[in-house]
Amino acid sequence: MNFELITLAKNPNSTTSLIVMVLVYAVLFGGMYFIFIRPNRKKQKEEQKMRENLQVGDEVLTIGGIYGRVISLKEDSMVIESKADRSKLTIARWALQQNLTVHDDVAKK
Repeated sequence: MNFELITLAKNPNSTTSLIVMVLVYAVLFGGMYFIFIRPNRKKQKEEQKMRENLQVGDEVLTIGGIYGRVISLKEDSMVIESKADRSKLTIARWALQQNLTVHDDVAKK
């Protein structure tokens, strides 16, 4: 089978070599999609869901490494109180890395 594909691919005058080449590229791009793009999109959806389910009082970790507790939430930002010196910081929601608080409704799933 492989020998036939190699032989067909070497003959530039046949239409089957074009079909084989297109199939090889389709398999390569399909593999790249399932290896790189799909897991990244799944991770982005999980992060977005985590940011949407954030509640006041949750313990969080920002992408800058700041641990804190959520004081207030807005549409695209939030105010957190840092653990160390209890200062208040306004950060964007996209800057949230991890919600350290486990809620009962999430734990049941």
